[in-house]
Amino acid sequence: MDTYINSHELHHTAAEHTHDEEGNKMFGFIVFLLSESVIFLSFFAGYAIYKTTTPNWLPAGVSGLEVKEPTINTVILVASSFVIYLAERALQRHDLVKFRLFLLTTMAMGTYFLVGQAIEWNSLAFGFTSGVFGGTFYLLTGFHGLHVFTGILLQSIILVRSFIPGNYDTGHFGVNATSLFWHFVDVIWIILFILIYVWQ
Repeated sequence: MDTYINSHELHHTAAEHTHDEEGNKMFGFIVFLLSESVIFLSFFAGYAIYKTTTPNWLPAGVSGLEVKEPTINTVILVASSFVIYLAERALQRHDLVKFRLFLLTTMAMGTYFLVGQAIEWNSLAFGFTSGVFGGTFYLLTGFHGLHVFTGILLQSIILVRSFIPGNYDTGHFGVNATSLFWHFVDVIWIILFILIYVWQ
């Protein structure tokens, strides 16, 4: 009987320790995202200031940006936040098949966004050195694109880890952090889309 109680107490203590450790990790990750937010906010503020104070804001021969394709890309990227949420829910139910399916779908949607951005860049009539607008446009969209790529890389890692037996039995910090990062990337893009494509 004493052995059972001690074993139960040890298991309970280990579970509490794991929970506290995951909580500390998530807190650190949120602080990291807040620091990233400060960087993006400084870029947003700089873009707004330059746009409202720079004469001849757009490069010569450019009257505006095409909105149709970026809008489609935006819808795809924002919808992927819902899909990765479904992946999280599936993992909570220990349904690894659906978890992998939703995760692969999220990765495909993110890749679609990056390819669409690359196609847009290739078709633009201005470059990085085409005035202040050209520099800020490529800096903002490129920096965000780097975050999208990082998110896809993180998703590929947690996907591979799902094939390790029992890997997610003790906690889901990696999945939760990756999902939070992806939501962050999507919110940042919504702000970018409004600044660059809507506010022309």
